[in-house]
Amino acid sequence: MTVVVFVGPTLPSQEVKAYLDAVVLPPVQQGDVYRVARNQPQAIGIIDGFFEGVPSVWHKEILWAMEQGIPVFGSASMGALRAAELVDFGMIGVGGIFEDYLSGVLQDDDEVAVLHSPAELGYQPLSTPMVSIRATVKKAQAQGILPAESASEILEHAKSKHYRHRIWQDIGQEVNKLPGVQAFLDWLPKNQVDAKADDARTMLALMADCLSQGTLPSNPVTRTEPTLVWKQLRNRIDSDVVKNNAVIDELRLDPQLYSELRDRAVLSVIAQEEATVQDQQPDRETLIRQMTDHRAKAGLSHKAHLMEWLDSNDLNLAGYEDMLADAARIDAAVAARLRQLDGPLLAELKRTGRYVELRDRAVAKSNAAVVNGPVSGADRLRMVLWYFENRLGTDVPDNLDSYAISLGLTGRAALDDLIEAEFLFCGRNSGAGASHGKAASVRHEGSIDECT
Repeated sequence: MTVVVFVGPTLPSQEVKAYLDAVVLPPVQQGDVYRVARNQPQAIGIIDGFFEGVPSVWHKEILWAMEQGIPVFGSASMGALRAAELVDFGMIGVGGIFEDYLSGVLQDDDEVAVLHSPAELGYQPLSTPMVSIRATVKKAQAQGILPAESASEILEHAKSKHYRHRIWQDIGQEVNKLPGVQAFLDWLPKNQVDAKADDARTMLALMADCLSQGTLPSNPVTRTEPTLVWKQLRNRIDSDVVKNNAVIDELRLDPQLYSELRDRAVLSVIAQEEATVQDQQPDRETLIRQMTDHRAKAGLSHKAHLMEWLDSNDLNLAGYEDMLADAARIDAAVAARLRQLDGPLLAELKRTGRYVELRDRAVAKSNAAVVNGPVSGADRLRMVLWYFENRLGTDVPDNLDSYAISLGLTGRAALDDLIEAEFLFCGRNSGAGASHGKAASVRHEGSIDECT
């Protein structure tokens, strides 16, 4: 790990990586800086952070990181706030927003607060921060678009709104009778200022220059007082790390399961990287579908059962949502490559020693050439039930089309054909079917009434 940057709605992660070869993490919250500082990165950059509903990053975490010799930069949003508060202790503040907080021109946290989408939708900003509204109005006034009185009233009106409701379209409609506002609204789409993004880019450019030139500033050593609450936070994070490592060690004692989950985990990392590069994250409908499937399989029909399951698995709702998003990204990555998998699948079968068995079974099924007459809808349903309940010992999936596509088939019809061929083969060849479930005799006129 070389550089860590905490960012969310201010900039997309791929833009951060255009400046720095960095590990990009979600908006910072309590414990995050201590967690990454334990790994001794070259530098830490803080742009975005949580402050409402989630415990905010502690000043002491940042002080402790700097005590370890790690330069900590801050800009734009939470980074600017913490930098203004800790600049005397060595935190490096960058940008006009930081300077305004430092000088007292800005004092309220809501100046940089925005409403944004959840992690799986890339923390897209859904409102406009007050600092950007101020910068945009100032620019419009300087260009003669807005008269001074209208500019002042727009700012006063926007400031009076809760940060979640600061949306240009709404503000424009509410002040549209002011002189110059219509011209301002016409000017706005191509000229509005994103003050937070501008400051964040300035910080990333400075970090890149310092790293490339080897001029990262050294911090004055300020000893972090070992208060009780600080010890408690560190102990909680350290114990989580120890506990997680212990669980992984237990997993390693089951090498087959470890191998299966390791491969799935690697696929998760690849899927996350691809989703970040393509700026494509699972939407809400996809997450709800993942949650429905998971709750059905885990038997979590009631909310109380889900909450108990989350607690027993050391998860909160945000962590659960991250888990669902991870599964959705893997599914999407697999689905996008299904047509490319035949060769690699055959190679894996040969490597694992399963190829000959399945090849011989396919040949036997082809040679049997069981020809069935027209199959009614009821008979086809019986075959589907037989396949899932008897052959696989599982429930029939809710969406057979999606299930078929997940197997690399074109859809439900292709799955039906596959199941019908298996059903008839098992009925003719009790040896092949004995290990897979019961199959009754088949009357080749097309009826399967005797099948169970």
